[in-house]
Amino acid sequence: MFFPSRAVYLLVVMSFVLGLLSLTGCSSVMDTTSRVTNQVTERVANTMKPFRITVVQGNVVTKEQYAVLRPGMSRLQIRDILGTPLLTSVFHMDRWDYVFTYQKQGQPTQSRRVTLFFKGETLERFETNEDLPSEGEFAGLLEGNQKAAKPPVLELSEDRLKKIPSVKRAPEPEPAAASSAPANYPPLESPAR
Repeated sequence: MFFPSRAVYLLVVMSFVLGLLSLTGCSSVMDTTSRVTNQVTERVANTMKPFRITVVQGNVVTKEQYAVLRPGMSRLQIRDILGTPLLTSVFHMDRWDYVFTYQKQGQPTQSRRVTLFFKGETLERFETNEDLPSEGEFAGLLEGNQKAAKPPVLELSEDRLKKIPSVKRAPEPEPAAASSAPANYPPLESPAR
């Protein structure tokens, strides 16, 4: 049997201990790196938020449309003014609901409802649960963060007008005098043989 010498045994133990010490040093470096990475990630996440689109759902009923409604109007007239209702029920044939929700990033969701009650084919009464926006207010909601673009200037300065090359046009041909003789046109179909 072969027994290693004491020097070889000490060398193996020392290399094992050094390996363990180097691994513990790596773990402390890894912990520090991961902590710094987490802090940077949190800062970036707090400053950069994902873009969320504005969500508009349902039928928009404005103050102007609501003001036109009158008891006694037909269903067809209502449909022409407000559009097709969002909610109609088989169980409530005499009721139409126009529901509208608007959700924009950083703002609470807005919800509005207009309910119409019919008696047969004519409007009996109508009600709303919210203060409806005017058409201008609703357009302002949709434009939100968009900046109004400057309209382009549609005129040339004197200097730019001088730089445009002049184009000589050919004289227009004079219309031929109408002749009283009928034009001789070839037949549309070839003669039968």
